[in-house]
Amino acid sequence: MIEAERFLHDGGWDSSKRYFLVAANQANRIAVVDALEGELEALVETPKPPHPGRGANWEDPEFGPVWSTSHLGEGALIAIGTDPEGHGEHAWKVVREIPLLGGGGLFVKTHPESKWIWADHVLNSDEVIQRTICVIAKENQTETYKCWEAADYGRAVHFEYNKDGDEVWVSIWGTADQPGKTGEIVIYDDASLEEIARIPNLVTPTGKFNVYNTVHDIY
Repeated sequence: MIEAERFLHDGGWDSSKRYFLVAANQANRIAVVDALEGELEALVETPKPPHPGRGANWEDPEFGPVWSTSHLGEGALIAIGTDPEGHGEHAWKVVREIPLLGGGGLFVKTHPESKWIWADHVLNSDEVIQRTICVIAKENQTETYKCWEAADYGRAVHFEYNKDGDEVWVSIWGTADQPGKTGEIVIYDDASLEEIARIPNLVTPTGKFNVYNTVHDIY
């Protein structure tokens, strides 16, 4: 038993697979657990309240390996340094805070082969922002690179890459009593950000997972 913080929710591994980072929603913190030593490594203060899904790992050009989350209450995506051996001065600190369109974010996602970090705003109070997704360029994390509506109805939520990291699948939550607007999955070319396909007639699709990426904790 490792006493961390209240109340633990979503989380994922850092890129080395040694440290597990998990959101403590009530406390607005990320708890970092050292799985090798079996102990709490750090508590990182965040905006309100963090909701990372499994989070997203990438190599920051200035701060080295980082892990990121968005937030339910504040429009910000943060990056936390995760390399205590190679970048000790940045480890377990918020090294980036990138503005989003608003709060309500449930998931962020990237892939080692991608140049983007994807973020949603699914629980935002604004109906347009709810269905708007944003991408941030890894080479410039000071601002969002592009934001767009993934559908003309509903809420856009949860990103998943294919195994090769060149497609991103996004769910659209719809309304069960509206024909043609119950929900769908939109598929994007990750390099160009262009839509390449839609899978219609789904009712509020949510989590969808590439088996290879899930087994190997690629996010």
